[in-house]
Amino acid sequence: MKNRLPALCVVFLLCSCASTGHYSGVDRQLAKGAYQNAYASLESSKKAYREKDRILYYLDLGMLAHYAGNYGESSKLLQDGERAIEDAYSRSITQTVGTFLVNDMTQEYSGEDYEDVYLNVFNALNYYHQGLPEDALVEIRRLNNKLQYISGKYGQMITNLQRAALENSSDIPFDPSTVTVNFTNSALARYLGMLFYRGTDRWDDARIDRDQVKIAFADHPGVYQFGLPSTLDEELDYPRDKARFNVIAFAGLSPIKNASEMRIPISNSNWVKISLPEISARPSLVGSVKVVFDTGEQLELELIEDISAVARETFKQKAGMIYLRSSIRAITKGAAAAVLSDSRNSNSSILLGLLTQVYAEVSEQADLRISRYFPGRALVGGITLNPGTYSYTVNFYDHSGSIIQSDRFLDVEINNQGLNLAEVLCLK
Repeated sequence: MKNRLPALCVVFLLCSCASTGHYSGVDRQLAKGAYQNAYASLESSKKAYREKDRILYYLDLGMLAHYAGNYGESSKLLQDGERAIEDAYSRSITQTVGTFLVNDMTQEYSGEDYEDVYLNVFNALNYYHQGLPEDALVEIRRLNNKLQYISGKYGQMITNLQRAALENSSDIPFDPSTVTVNFTNSALARYLGMLFYRGTDRWDDARIDRDQVKIAFADHPGVYQFGLPSTLDEELDYPRDKARFNVIAFAGLSPIKNASEMRIPISNSNWVKISLPEISARPSLVGSVKVVFDTGEQLELELIEDISAVARETFKQKAGMIYLRSSIRAITKGAAAAVLSDSRNSNSSILLGLLTQVYAEVSEQADLRISRYFPGRALVGGITLNPGTYSYTVNFYDHSGSIIQSDRFLDVEINNQGLNLAEVLCLK
């Protein structure tokens, strides 16, 4: 037994780790704007995803399919991801602390709430690009419905964990106010809803969603720490014989998770380690975006959604649940190790106790799984033009004002009927 326990610890840890090496080639292709190559690279790396990481696979590949213009395939993958998230959440309700005996990495990845929200945004855009505006609106409504209950999604599970924590130790600090989620309305989703309604001549519905954009900014100042897009009111107030042209730009990449460690006392002389995931934004080179028409008009795009900020906000409640669960698990492991270490019965018991302490320490790993290919920010803008054919350039500038990417669009028909919406990307 003395010889086997360290080996078993290594096996447990190796089995709980997820491979990330396959991302490097995809990231290089994305940085070059080679979206089809990025999609093909990830698709060929399917075996790098464990069965318990299938949600990550659906989301990662679904987003790359969208960027590559494979809108039908993207819809299928994102819908598969949405169903898998729903199933995983249903199963998680019945799971107990004992289910996570080693660490959270041993369990199925269930998706983050922001991922569940934004997959509907990109599915809506998938449908728009396929000429299916009604289906696009269905996706926006699905997103809005999800946001209505997101703040209380983990309420009962947290309550149960708090009760279990008190039974194990009164030394586990927990402040429920720190895990309160304040995000029930997405300005980006409402903005797209406004455009889709306007494009199908439902002006009253468009006005409702236009006003909801303003309400989102007013209700969630912690997420929207910037001003409303200056062209927002113009979207529904322009001459009907003119054409309205809108651009949505996605910049940078969505956040990742980093591990944060802390220790909790289990006795006067014994402490246990817990390792917790934290949402961390990835820096982007993109400072601003401008659309320059060959005819001389210019349109400066403005931030409407900081997706990384939304990810942090919507993770707060789940983070509280992870903290409680990790604390209980670590205390259970630490208490067992302390009992064995303090045993005076035999040297073998003491050795086993020390090995158990080592296992308790190294097996506490934060679950750092998260999808990698949602964008980090969304910028929008609109301009009123005479109906006609236009060529234009979209320039992405860094924070010092230098152009880091230019995308050219030739002979684009802009009509005074329906919706004229262009989507552009710079994921650097």
